[in-house]
Amino acid sequence: MARRLAPGARLLIASHNPGKLREISALLAPHQVACVSAAELGLAEPEETAADFVGNAQLKALAAARAAGLPALADDSGFSVAALGGAPGVVSARWAGPAKDFALAMQRVRREMGTTADRRAWFTAALCLAWPDGATATFLGRVEGTAVWPPRGDRGFGYDPIFVPLGCGQTYGEMDPAAKRASSHRARAFAQLLAACGKAGR
Repeated sequence: MARRLAPGARLLIASHNPGKLREISALLAPHQVACVSAAELGLAEPEETAADFVGNAQLKALAAARAAGLPALADDSGFSVAALGGAPGVVSARWAGPAKDFALAMQRVRREMGTTADRRAWFTAALCLAWPDGATATFLGRVEGTAVWPPRGDRGFGYDPIFVPLGCGQTYGEMDPAAKRASSHRARAFAQLLAACGKAGR
């Protein structure tokens, strides 16, 4: 079981991604946890050198927790396409280039998929809760769906406009943010974290 976060505890969100910060802060809002971001504290982003989502989430959470002396929560997530052997996957952000231009990243997905009939895709999120003494707990969520083209909607971020989750008619880019938060890959990992911390249902 992950260590409990007491009501009113400060939790460092180890991300500089505004979209992720919005989602994670909204997920934490009902649980009496005071969030501060790595950007607010001027913490540098460590290089993501791990081979998978879990490794990168742990790397980021531990670096932030030790630098700030606070418990830290990090996310590493990405978009995967079956026809591309799971790419972009763990390098999803790198496909957007130094400017974080996800319009270019989505165009690359479309270009590399070509005319394949296999449209299967999924989002994966790993959340790591780390403490300054090096203790960690990691949780993994995944949502299956379909890659679509052209992109639809401007309400999400990253690859959201080209992903339709199974059983839905809208892309994450079209979906109401509250609906996405309730069922996304990040929400699934987050539900596991809350259960482990004794906060489920609160």
